[in-house]
Amino acid sequence: MMDFKIPAPGEPAPSFCLKSASGSEVRLEDHRGKWVVLYFYPKDNTPGCTVEAQEFSALKDRFAALNAVVLGMSPDSVKSHQNFTGKHDLQVDLLSDPDHLALERFGAWRLKKNYGKEYMGVARSTFLIDPAGVVRHAWPEVKAAGHAAEVLATLQSLA
Repeated sequence: MMDFKIPAPGEPAPSFCLKSASGSEVRLEDHRGKWVVLYFYPKDNTPGCTVEAQEFSALKDRFAALNAVVLGMSPDSVKSHQNFTGKHDLQVDLLSDPDHLALERFGAWRLKKNYGKEYMGVARSTFLIDPAGVVRHAWPEVKAAGHAAEVLATLQSLA
């Protein structure tokens, strides 16, 4: 495991190239000129991750009206993302990072503790990246419910 720190506001966002649920490759650079909401979540079809994805999906048009695209990312496979998207009619693009490369670069692959056990996993976190590719806001620890609205409010204050 590589030890990456969480990118701070004002720092360039780390680049990545990953497959999306549609099977196409997505690069952060593909979205230059737009705001990017990049959110990291632990696992498809789990309660908190479903709520978060549904809330971002419900606000997709409001993000788009502010020239923003929403990208979700987890270690799940493209096939898992396809099933998750179809089952819940999700409207956000989900990226697959099974090797944790982007997760590590954004500091979202971290040591976690649960019931006294330590393990490596995805820390639910979000980054708001401006049209020039610079991190403008970071949420290193996120509670799923209500988070999409909080990100939208922050974007509205910056855009």
